[in-house]
Amino acid sequence: MDSTVVVVGSLNADLVFSAERMPAPGETVAGTGFAVHPGGKSANQAVAAARLGAAVRLVGSVGDDAHGRLLLASATAAGVDVSAVRAAGGVPTGVAGITVDAEGENSIVIVPGANALLGPAEVAEAARPPLAAFEGSAVVCLCLEVPQAAVLAAARAGRAAGALVLLNLSPYASVPAELAACVDVLLVNAQEAGQLLGRDGLGSGALDWDLVRTGLADLGFERAIVTLGPRGGMVLGPDGTAQIETIGVETVDTTGAGDGFAGALAARLAAGDGLEDAARYAAGAAALATTRHGAQPSYPDADEVRAALSREAAGS
Repeated sequence: MDSTVVVVGSLNADLVFSAERMPAPGETVAGTGFAVHPGGKSANQAVAAARLGAAVRLVGSVGDDAHGRLLLASATAAGVDVSAVRAAGGVPTGVAGITVDAEGENSIVIVPGANALLGPAEVAEAARPPLAAFEGSAVVCLCLEVPQAAVLAAARAGRAAGALVLLNLSPYASVPAELAACVDVLLVNAQEAGQLLGRDGLGSGALDWDLVRTGLADLGFERAIVTLGPRGGMVLGPDGTAQIETIGVETVDTTGAGDGFAGALAARLAAGDGLEDAARYAAGAAALATTRHGAQPSYPDADEVRAALSREAAGS
């Protein structure tokens, strides 16, 4: 069966500042470290899936600069096919300024750079020979760090190829009906789900998840996963809801953990897992990613995830 994951979207260089705490508005705090890491939601998701053994193709845009070369080298080293990532002259690679505090929480500012150049024409070019990026794809993984017209074009290309379309609704934006109609699985965190449903937020233990499931279905999302950070997540579908537990870890940096979840989810769906099993695996992979600094450097391989899930099961 087809088992390739195609990730369409963003590549950013992560400029990571470490500090004991986040600065208040107008305040300057002393930092404890600085590093430049390869990142961007889509590049992260591609690397996370490839580290877990999936065949992955990445479609996107970088600048013809040092940051772009860093991103392509990192993805290639992880086993990602980057032949459909175009290097645009005259426009810098996207960057993300990330501050990480002593508790591992982060705040992020993104400048899209070359990511803004990814449009329907570029997606169509990637879909045609000789690139044929969507050929043989099982899962097409999307986020919203690139223009929504490109996201819609990629979703339609995935549908045409017979792939499952996974939309990570991050950063949050409203979803037009024509895009929702192309999405097989929606992946959101509690805040994004609340925004989508017009609520302040989700995640309370007393929350009626059947109502959330119905609300998302009314918007066109029959199957969804709502991630809840260290509390795991909820899988919502036509047959009901299921809670997903995560594994216990010592968190040092949450940067890119959500992307690690998305990449792992895509990898396991492409391998033939059902949504609930894939989500459990992804929760374990994402938890392990928080035990290391950075985004892409933190992603585990399949043996690490398998061992961690086995230890958790044995201890339960």
